[in-house]
Amino acid sequence: MANKPSIPEARAGQWAPLLLRLVMGYGFIVHGWVKLSRGPARFEALLTQLGVPFSKLMSWVVPFVELLGGVAVLAGAFAAIVAVPLIATMLTAMFSVHLKHGFSAVNTVGLTADGPVFGPPGYELNLLYIAGLVALALGGAGAFSVDALMGHRRRLRARA
Repeated sequence: MANKPSIPEARAGQWAPLLLRLVMGYGFIVHGWVKLSRGPARFEALLTQLGVPFSKLMSWVVPFVELLGGVAVLAGAFAAIVAVPLIATMLTAMFSVHLKHGFSAVNTVGLTADGPVFGPPGYELNLLYIAGLVALALGGAGAFSVDALMGHRRRLRARA
């Protein structure tokens, strides 16, 4: 028979997703904002070169999915729902851009007098983002989240 965690241990487990949400949410926001601030036309050119269908539409959809999805992850709002389109963007980026560069996010391709020269990143970060999103979707958004607040309100209404 498995030991049931004590109340303090159970509450402590609710804090772990908070750190994950803060880092991942911020990361998605930054990636989405960069694509929008540089202009969707530049991102569209990249998507077209990669052969992504509907590149004009996707040059707007992807940054907004990342930006709004990042805000939702940061807030811990609708974690399981928001994870789906964000995982789709990570899988698309992984298979269309990063897979051919190998696993490592840091690819040193040379060394100059100024220091190392880095090549394109591999798919390591895509997998980390995907794993984090799956963890939030399956385990919940944890403490200080919109999802926890909504769950608390539901429980209060059920008792009344």
